[in-house]
Amino acid sequence: MKKTVVIGFLGSQLDSGHGAGRWEKWRPTVAITQHEDMVIHRIELLHVPGHAALAATVQQDIAAVSPDTEVRLVPMPFTDPWDFGEVYGTLYDWLKGYPFDPEREQYWAHITTGTHVAQICLFLMVESRLLPGVILQTSPPRRPRGSAVGSHALIDLDLSRYDVLAKRFEQEQHDAQAFLKNGIATRNSRFNALIEEIERVAIRSRAPILLTGPTGAGKSHLARRMYDLKRARHQVTGEFVEVNCATLHGDSAASTLFGHKRGAFTGAAGERAGLLRTAHAGMLFLDEIGELGIDEQAMLLKAVEEKKFFPMGGDREVTSDFQLIAGTNRDLRRDVGAGRFREDLFARINLWTYTLPGLVDRPEDLAPNIDYLLSRVGMELGRAVRFNAEARALYLKFAQGTAATWNGNFRDLSASITRLATLADGGRISVAQVEAETRHLAWMWQRFDGSRERPTPDLQSLLPAAHLESMDLFDRLQLEAVVAICLQSRSLSDAGRRLFDQSRTQRSVVNDADRLRKYLQKHGLAWDAITVRS
Repeated sequence: MKKTVVIGFLGSQLDSGHGAGRWEKWRPTVAITQHEDMVIHRIELLHVPGHAALAATVQQDIAAVSPDTEVRLVPMPFTDPWDFGEVYGTLYDWLKGYPFDPEREQYWAHITTGTHVAQICLFLMVESRLLPGVILQTSPPRRPRGSAVGSHALIDLDLSRYDVLAKRFEQEQHDAQAFLKNGIATRNSRFNALIEEIERVAIRSRAPILLTGPTGAGKSHLARRMYDLKRARHQVTGEFVEVNCATLHGDSAASTLFGHKRGAFTGAAGERAGLLRTAHAGMLFLDEIGELGIDEQAMLLKAVEEKKFFPMGGDREVTSDFQLIAGTNRDLRRDVGAGRFREDLFARINLWTYTLPGLVDRPEDLAPNIDYLLSRVGMELGRAVRFNAEARALYLKFAQGTAATWNGNFRDLSASITRLATLADGGRISVAQVEAETRHLAWMWQRFDGSRERPTPDLQSLLPAAHLESMDLFDRLQLEAVVAICLQSRSLSDAGRRLFDQSRTQRSVVNDADRLRKYLQKHGLAWDAITVRS
């Protein structure tokens, strides 16, 4: 059986006492040796040098009530028992040199005595496992005239032993991730991994977060859900403030964000606080941040770094402590290179950057999102709406096929489901409705694509002349066609999906992007090199 060793600080007040009356008083260090059901083999009694006499008295009293308990007096050479750094460092050094023997001894850290600083430091040593034991908490007797022994409790800080707590923690993480996804059981592994990391960052960090991705991918919605998650955990108390920077122009841009004083510019008849101050203690979501002017970018950088800024026309700084979430569908790296976006601001907001994939890159998530949207629209309409089996299969086939480009991503999908649900007679969406809706979507996307000037491939600017001359006409025409598709696509995955639209259905593992990447590499080309030139 292992021997029990108690490590604790001397209580200069609680452990004191003189004369015979001290035995009627609850003295925590002495009391732990008076429990009939608890055998203490050794006590490491830590004390400051000025309390050596009291420590010796406690040592003698323990010898009187528990002769088998060895009490070692350990002077702690710190001058101020309320100085956290000094107490922690001294205790740390002593424990590092202590000859622990877990095979033969068990260790209890007594945290009832000593200054609050000493108790906290001892707790931290157990939590970090530098002291390989458990916490011993003792309490005085409930009846003042009763026994002076009191009670005790042992607390194990090793959370790995608490399966219930571990499961609760895992469930809390799962619930938070489901909250960010609106409870939608998404199946795309890339998107799920992204949400898992965003959940951890949102809870643990107040640093700026940059959300990129195509229009309609859900950047604004995700920012709002992050705010709601933090607010539910009392990590923010202020408001969620959202602004689309593409709508800000001229003096109104700086005024809207940073506020202004009366007379700051023509038309400034009164003062305005500005959205940054409105977002104090909350979250500011700047959508399309790449549309901000250079001057506003400089002011924003100061506000993010220093939590203070000058309103327009003001000569006194104001403060606002907010968390910034930025959104953009542009490649800010290119804007930095072109001088359209400040490099220092990009560096500041680029600590946590997440690219939300579009619908075309998440075909497996269409079904659960359709179900979610149908349920939401049904609640708004006040009636349940369902697809019949054939209509659902037809809609999903179209939605996941190459004809569905989902240019507006979730905005397009939401609008489509709203139309279907609204027109559903008896709450049932029919095949005829789906056929009409898919024709409408195809027309809309065709019109959208046709309104743009399609870029044409220029192999001479991409490949050396010697390489082109060595190619068969067949290979050259094929490469031109592939590059043309790349120039018309929004991502490598999108281009691969279009190019391998038939053979992909015959594969158990689909990786269109990898197939296209290898084809381009065979000709010495890379996706970035093609799209940058476009």
